[in-house]
Amino acid sequence: MLELFSTKFGIAGFIGVLALILFFYGHFQAGLAGYGTLFLFVGGIILIFLEFFLPGAVAGTLGVAALILSLFLAGEDALQIGVSIFIAILISIVVFFMMVKMFGKKLVLFNKMVLSESARKEDGYVSNINRTDLLGKVGTALTVLRPAGTIIIQNERIDVVSEGSFIEQNAKVKVIKVEGARIVVREVN
Repeated sequence: MLELFSTKFGIAGFIGVLALILFFYGHFQAGLAGYGTLFLFVGGIILIFLEFFLPGAVAGTLGVAALILSLFLAGEDALQIGVSIFIAILISIVVFFMMVKMFGKKLVLFNKMVLSESARKEDGYVSNINRTDLLGKVGTALTVLRPAGTIIIQNERIDVVSEGSFIEQNAKVKVIKVEGARIVVREVN
């Protein structure tokens, strides 16, 4: 659990890997675990790793199931292994909440996979030019507006839409609304 909050593989990860190696090596030497159990464990790790690249949660679910099944198969007493796994999960949950709530740590593991910044208007990021300066200005329809078309205001061609009505070419129009890239005009009588 501590490795999720660490930027690099450290002492906590090394201790966890060493504990798994000792668990499987001891049970392998005692004759409680075979090669199938080891292959199931390694396959579970591979499936969990593939979950980062495959859509859905199938690979990750199968990977976790394979890991837990390999632990049960390697152990002599299923009840003892079940209680041990339950205690380990309970301690992990407590440590996770302590790290987040008490120490204010953030998960570092997913920092390179998850976009954490946003492109905000306040920072200067705009997807289109806001043309509120055109509100109230009068121009001439360069094309027929049915309802979309082009008008000219002060020698500038602007793509617009009418309020919904058909507007003839060369008719005088007034900009009544600007909604992002959408500029709405109305015919001036």
